[in-house]
Amino acid sequence: MILNRIPSRKSWMITLIAVMILSLLQFMEIRAPKAYAAVASKTIVGYWHNFENGSGFIKLRDVSPKFDVINVSFAEPTSGVTNGTIGFTPFNYTDADFKADVAYLQSQGKKVIISIGGANGQVQLVSTAARDNFVNSVTAIIEKYGFDGLDVDFEGHSLYLNSGDSDFKNPTTPVVVNLISALRTINDHFGKEKFYLTMAPETFFVQLGYSFYGGSCISCDSRAGAYLPVIYATRDILDWLQVQNYNSGPITGLDDQYHNMGTADFHVAMADMILTGFPVAKNSNSLFPALRPDQVLLGLPANANAGGGFTSVAEVQKALDALIKGVQLTSYKTRGSTTGYTDFRGVMTWSINWDKFNNFEFSNSHRAYLDALSPPVPDTQAPTVPTNVVATSKSSTSVNLSWTASTDNVGVTGYTVYYGSHSLNVTGTSALISGLTPDTAYQFTVKATDAKGNQSAASVPLSVTTDTASTGGDQTAPTAPGSLQVTAKSATSVSLSWTASTDNVGVTGYAVTYGTSTINVTGTAATISGLTPNTSYQFTVTAKDAAGNVSSGVIISVTTDVQGGAPAWAPNVSYKVNDEVTYGGKTYICRQPHTSLPGWEPSNVPALWLVK
Repeated sequence: MILNRIPSRKSWMITLIAVMILSLLQFMEIRAPKAYAAVASKTIVGYWHNFENGSGFIKLRDVSPKFDVINVSFAEPTSGVTNGTIGFTPFNYTDADFKADVAYLQSQGKKVIISIGGANGQVQLVSTAARDNFVNSVTAIIEKYGFDGLDVDFEGHSLYLNSGDSDFKNPTTPVVVNLISALRTINDHFGKEKFYLTMAPETFFVQLGYSFYGGSCISCDSRAGAYLPVIYATRDILDWLQVQNYNSGPITGLDDQYHNMGTADFHVAMADMILTGFPVAKNSNSLFPALRPDQVLLGLPANANAGGGFTSVAEVQKALDALIKGVQLTSYKTRGSTTGYTDFRGVMTWSINWDKFNNFEFSNSHRAYLDALSPPVPDTQAPTVPTNVVATSKSSTSVNLSWTASTDNVGVTGYTVYYGSHSLNVTGTSALISGLTPDTAYQFTVKATDAKGNQSAASVPLSVTTDTASTGGDQTAPTAPGSLQVTAKSATSVSLSWTASTDNVGVTGYAVTYGTSTINVTGTAATISGLTPNTSYQFTVTAKDAAGNVSSGVIISVTTDVQGGAPAWAPNVSYKVNDEVTYGGKTYICRQPHTSLPGWEPSNVPALWLVK
């Protein structure tokens, strides 16, 4: 009977509730961050060459077992940059043998991923037709060869932002919008439990977005930060991001300092931006959110042949110590976590072939490091005691102090100056203590604090008596000199200038102090001669008024030139601000710290060098 096919109201309601709960769970699961893609507790990814370039050809089944993920590189456009159709033909393989080797690696627990793009494979999905061609052709390649996923390695001019496309959360540029749509469609086709999605952008397309965002500025390159909307829109299905920390110019970190590739400092600063998040184009209303630690790897060249910015094993592992164990560098302190990211994913290299060429230094060394990781031992070692505490200037109500920096295995984060029942916290190696009583003896001590909160013993006490209050009742010190700068320097002299101080009874002169020497001048400039070549000096300038009150000091550090004049510019040299070089018959002054590369000659990069 028909009635037998109709459940009772109670049964019907139970069935409906069960279906709703199941649907809700499926909805939540689809949107939950993917955590299943941990092929190893700490992962090493390597790119495998589907071509021959002098590094040597390797059969897939002969790849070093130290790699967890093998990115086959590359699948490339077959019909021009803007058509969207992608092709792949195994190099030095039959299709059957290539499929067999892919299956063999997978039987060993490895993941084999097809990477699209590279330096020569530019892809621009300028239309929905190109997007659909991309989806269909990439899906076919993955299914044909049994790949475990897709790696997006778009370089060159594949991604850019149209003028006015300033919101990375809501992009409007077709090549960006269509790529996001394509990646989500491909991921949905294979199912999140079976498909890996990874990306390997250059620093130009990610971290540079902190300083410049291509769609929101007129003078910058339209590609700056162009990966950010793609990463943001796919963060829920993105297994990991492996930014290429090589072939990069200087990049500004969250400390607003330039960082140069090839050092632990660079890798920590670049990773910290992804792990902490940052305001895009320094707009506090446009914050790019942090990725999970298990979504981040360091991208590194396997040897010096593989790309610019090769980093030694020791420097890489110093960076990993900082990121995973919280062993802070002295040159850069992580912003997101000072205790380390124990879930940090691992490392990627270009490439597997160059690693073998270099006798497996990368895979052997870093596999051993990652396998040996254990929870970091809490640091209880205090920093060294601050030394050479001196008063660089004083008045009736203030004292200027300076001291020599302390050292520590996890990095010094600051200092505390103690006097009487008072204390003052500072980050540098100098401090102005104001609000003091005239003609009074004070005893100052300084302690250093490290990244783990350990504090050093106190420095040797320094006794200072403030000046007697001036006659006539004036106890107001002049304002500090402003805009202290170096106007010229040589091997034996430094010329300084500053803007005038102001005072209610009039400024009578200025004192320039360096080491144990002081020179007095009446104007707002001074030349200090008789210095030692190639030596670092710290100059402090204070103002004095007609009543004898002395202002707080301004400080500048300067290194005198090497004897015999400025050296010739050369590539692969680390330059700092105010370094001088000669090139093409002219002398140039360094404007930004950087490591030089071929093509960055002073005449070509006015952002880095100023003609003297």
